[in-house]
Amino acid sequence: MLALIADDDRMTTLMLSATLRRLGVDVATVHDGLAAWEHIGAHAPSLAIIDWMMPGLDGPEICRRVREQASRTHMYLMLLTSRTCRGDIVAGLEAGADDYLIKPFDADELVARVRAGVRIVTLQQRLAERVAELQETMAKMKQLRGLLPMCSYCKRIRSDQNYWEQVESYISQHTDAQFSHGICPPCYAKALAEVDAIPEPAG
Repeated sequence: MLALIADDDRMTTLMLSATLRRLGVDVATVHDGLAAWEHIGAHAPSLAIIDWMMPGLDGPEICRRVREQASRTHMYLMLLTSRTCRGDIVAGLEAGADDYLIKPFDADELVARVRAGVRIVTLQQRLAERVAELQETMAKMKQLRGLLPMCSYCKRIRSDQNYWEQVESYISQHTDAQFSHGICPPCYAKALAEVDAIPEPAG
């Protein structure tokens, strides 16, 4: 999993990077808002810890831009700031942040919050994979639906192009079924009787 840390304070980025790497997360760091936005566009990290106040773009603006793009809605965004006002917390979450961590942060709290973010991102990725597999299966699947016109004598089925086709041919075209031909006991007995009924050639 790739994570981005965006903070103009170098010591903070070092501490955050060390913590995330201990959790087995690949980390990239930038030190201003424009660089953070460019990195998100180029590398699409799954998780981003973004400082509220940075040169170029601030954290809430980056969150808003991420949420405006459907391809990046899965990204887990954590705002990092020294602001403690309830209104600021609400504004950050409304901008699109998933979590909010106040400086100076506690190392154990940071680890717990990052682990929660990693769990959510992992679940989202698994769900996206399952949806993609289902869509692929549905795209490949052919189904027979509705009323099939069938001849009551020869048992052929009338196709959409108004051609009369053998049942196995029609089903093969409209489903993933494959046929293995054999002969059932009644048909075998009938065929054997027909053979026995053929008169012997005259001597």
